[in-house]
Amino acid sequence: MTRRAPGRRAAPRSTLLGAAVELLRAVLGFEFPADAVVSRYFRAHPRLGQRDRHVLAESVYAIVRNLRLWRHLAQAAPAASEELRLLVLGWQGDAATAGFDPALLEWRARALAQPVAALAPALRHSLPDWLAEALRHALRDAGDQGFEALAAALLQPAPLDLRVNVLKATREQARQMLRDDGIACEPTALSPWGLRVQGKPPLQHSAAFEQGVVEVQDEGSQLLAWLLAPRRGEMVVDFCAGAGGKTLALGAMMRGSGRLYAFDVSQARLERLRPRLARSGLSNVVPVAIRSERDERVQRLAGKIDRVLVDAPCSGVGTLRRNPDLKWRLQESDIARLAAQQAAILAQAASLLKPGGRLLYATCSLLDAENQQIVQQFLDRHPQFRSVDVRDWWVRQQLPGSAPTQPWLRLLPQVHATDGFFAALLERQA
Repeated sequence: MTRRAPGRRAAPRSTLLGAAVELLRAVLGFEFPADAVVSRYFRAHPRLGQRDRHVLAESVYAIVRNLRLWRHLAQAAPAASEELRLLVLGWQGDAATAGFDPALLEWRARALAQPVAALAPALRHSLPDWLAEALRHALRDAGDQGFEALAAALLQPAPLDLRVNVLKATREQARQMLRDDGIACEPTALSPWGLRVQGKPPLQHSAAFEQGVVEVQDEGSQLLAWLLAPRRGEMVVDFCAGAGGKTLALGAMMRGSGRLYAFDVSQARLERLRPRLARSGLSNVVPVAIRSERDERVQRLAGKIDRVLVDAPCSGVGTLRRNPDLKWRLQESDIARLAAQQAAILAQAASLLKPGGRLLYATCSLLDAENQQIVQQFLDRHPQFRSVDVRDWWVRQQLPGSAPTQPWLRLLPQVHATDGFFAALLERQA
């Protein structure tokens, strides 16, 4: 039996329910990302045990995922605060012993058994109306069934994927190291470097993580580096590097040779790259904080770069499984603002390429306005670039499953079991 650390006793049920109400109220303000609010709350309440933290976090995330539907159902609940009505629906522990009023528990059983198929799709799948319509349009080639499958998939929690650092171990060696620490995982279906972990184990304490053998990275994200395919000795730029997950994948493909610039406008995000970089064993990565896409340090590299990755700032709609609060913090007006930013970044990043160089434009969005439309507008304005058909790449790499039906890559949670991603490969002609 696992013993709790001293000072980490489980909170009494009534106290835990009170904490849940307090935490949920803070999260539903949607002033900050849910994960930041939850982390801040746990830091402020260090006496909460690990099991109680798990119940609190999972309950809050379940509510955020299903918020619109459960608010609709909660209108018929017995008198109680909104937080309690939502919590009884989403409680991820033993609701019978959590301290809920018996009348709420009786109503909960009826409410969760209630058929919802007749409700409007946006309500049934807990999506804002505008986002449901945008997703339906994005999947118009798959019809209503495609939208329904996607919307249902976005209500499920995301799995935990790892990328194996091939500079330090093979996938099977990394898998064995994780097994030795009691962490079960299986090879991913698409990425040759990927491992999918069962459950949510304390990965950060495993030898494989501490030694830089594995990094947390969604399988779909891993495929972006695979698609750009940087070679040893090349000059490569990760234009919107963030905390550097894709940077590290690119560096491993380059076998630590050449030069790999990690550009980002946030020094704070680049600082999160530094410990990961130290674990990775890479020596060819140069993190650079830039003021904007037009920074003079960017312009100095114009016409000199072999490969560029543009993982553009986007709505993040493809990550709703792991960031469900995004759909409530995002506004329809944000999409036009993001599209203008994406177009500017793509144009500036493309200027870095030498003739024959390749650029991968990618987002974790599923919306046409951030994906196909941005790429097509760029190609219309820059005839020196051409689109590279990724279907040939898919077949050449012998990836399992059906090849893409369009010249760009689109990964869907309900089809590929990854986050939602879009990627288009462009080449500068001589």
